[in-house]
Amino acid sequence: MQQSPEIINANGGNGIYEAGNATNSVEKTSAWLQPGPAAFDFRSDITTTSTPAMLCAITHAGVNDGWSGNGAASFEAHVAQLASREAALFMISSTMGNQIAIRTHLGRPPNGVICDARSHMIHQEAGGVASMSGALPQILLPSNGLYLTVEDIERKIVLSDGKDACTCPTRLIHLENPLGGIIMPLAELRRIKRFATDHGLKVHMDGARLWEAVVAGAGSLPEFCAEVDSVNLCLTKGLGAPVGSILLGDGEFVRHARWIRKSIGGAMRQPGVVVAAAWAAMDEAFGRDPCGRESILGRSHELAKRMADYWSRLGGKLSVPQETNMVWLDLEAAGIDEEAWEKQGEIYGLLLHCSRLVTHYQISDEAVERLEAFMKLAMMEPERKGPICNIIPRNEAVARLAASMKEAMTLSALQKAQ
Repeated sequence: MQQSPEIINANGGNGIYEAGNATNSVEKTSAWLQPGPAAFDFRSDITTTSTPAMLCAITHAGVNDGWSGNGAASFEAHVAQLASREAALFMISSTMGNQIAIRTHLGRPPNGVICDARSHMIHQEAGGVASMSGALPQILLPSNGLYLTVEDIERKIVLSDGKDACTCPTRLIHLENPLGGIIMPLAELRRIKRFATDHGLKVHMDGARLWEAVVAGAGSLPEFCAEVDSVNLCLTKGLGAPVGSILLGDGEFVRHARWIRKSIGGAMRQPGVVVAAAWAAMDEAFGRDPCGRESILGRSHELAKRMADYWSRLGGKLSVPQETNMVWLDLEAAGIDEEAWEKQGEIYGLLLHCSRLVTHYQISDEAVERLEAFMKLAMMEPERKGPICNIIPRNEAVARLAASMKEAMTLSALQKAQ
């Protein structure tokens, strides 16, 4: 591909991007000015930069310590009310929220945890379910290629009365919603919760991007949160907070989770500063309506659909359907090497990662236009030699996740063809 001429840098000034250095421009400006470098960053929705509203919130934050006042208490109460749950607990990260939830739910071993093979817990939480909880992940792929169903779980679950010492009984069902941008419908979530209750199991939902499902109209925040025993909501993914996640459940669950959080170093002396920024981010990006009617996240869904449609018009294939703010391009089918895709994208001022494109509220219209031009150029590349068959994905978490997303769809198609 030919190198692009002079372009507008991500901070709004004139500058030249260099390959491998797309985030650095000639001009140096305040990190708080918008749009920032995230305007051209499609790698993830955690690449958003903090906004002036967050900075303002920090300056007004309480600095009381975590013993006497817990500067997070008001925010925890606010989110609990928004989600219609009894209690909430602020966490440093979603990984911490998920792992503490699992540890809180599980008693003495042996413990099995049913989960989607494509989940964040499997690919991007450093094996915490084993090291922290001593639990066995019982992984499965959805038969429909999109989301787990009760029937999928019934085929893999281990229900034991304790007489067979060879088994590892399932104690917890772990769901992620959305997963890879794909929404588990509220009706299916309700079916799974009824099944779990009937068999004495708990359900935890990694709702790191649940805001996206709500904004997409799949259900309200209280409706989703009512169908699980605990749920983790990320405050950085999509919403743009610099730090934080929040774990919701009943009062006894949160009381025990607080204990575990302390034991792994998750308690903070002055949480008010980071909580203030997180609260401002939530108000700014999602709003205070539990149905998401005040949210600005809808635009990112529109941009994702635009990119998916454009790729398809160029003759490209998607690994999975686009539903929210993620687009999974089938680069292999297009004969495009992932590493070359990323490196050439940098030349054009775009930050790309594997075959996944993630939109967020700070992505600029210019970035989308530039991406479309880059897609067109990539699909016209005369050196492409047809589909690439990469049996082994790159040794990288998102690349492995992309392979799992595609595998689920492939297996689903094979089952339907039988």
